Amino acid sequence: MICAISGEVPDEPVVSKRSGLLFERRLIERYIEDHGKCPVTKEELSMDDIVLVKTNKVVRPRPLQAASIPGLLGIFQNEWDALMLSNFALEQQLHTARQELSHALYQHDAACRVIARLKKERDESRALLALAERQIPASMAGVAPAAVVSNGKRAMEDEIGPDGKKIRPGINPVMIDELTECNTMLSAQRKKRQVPPSLASIDELERYTQISSHPLHKTNKPGILSMDIHPSKLLDS
Repeated sequence: MICAISGEVPDEPVVSKRSGLLFERRLIERYIEDHGKCPVTKEELSMDDIVLVKTNKVVRPRPLQAASIPGLLGIFQNEWDALMLSNFALEQQLHTARQELSHALYQHDAACRVIARLKKERDESRALLALAERQIPASMAGVAPAAVVSNGKRAMEDEIGPDGKKIRPGINPVMIDELTECNTMLSAQRKKRQVPPSLASIDELERYTQISSHPLHKTNKPGILSMDIHPSKLLDS
């Protein structure tokens, strides 16, 4: 008695009424749910067409590898290899978990250091603010703020003069009179100045020629520090 689907001895054998084929119950049930037909004859098939076969419990024989000592050793070796591979995978997972835990602890320590530094800076700022508040003179605390108009600008209190006109800020008439008088005096002095006759004229200056050139003194390149004209050395025009 062999299943027509798996080719093995079924644990719960069933028979199809239409085709008479033997199947494993769980396999034929799944196939009928998916396709609704017989897997061999391709005819329409339902669970009503399946009949359970009552048999004694089937005892599966041992596999051929377990029938001898070398086969058992091979089975044990395969199980040992699978166990070693599983152990290696667990060690890899443990190593990864340790690295992640170490990284998380490092981040936690860095965060604690940053928080401690921020708290220290906050306390220092509060202390400086309290010290600045204590150093403010008491007179400054009693000064009333300037009036503010509706548009946000400071209101300027215009003073009223004796003639009823508003006095605008600026130069007063006394200062204007003093400046005008000083300007008149300086202008008169400039007009009285005369050009000295020894001063060279423009035509003479145009006829001057350069004889030599001497650079000025520098820290990295020495040069002339002072200049004078000898009385016997007249400049040619």
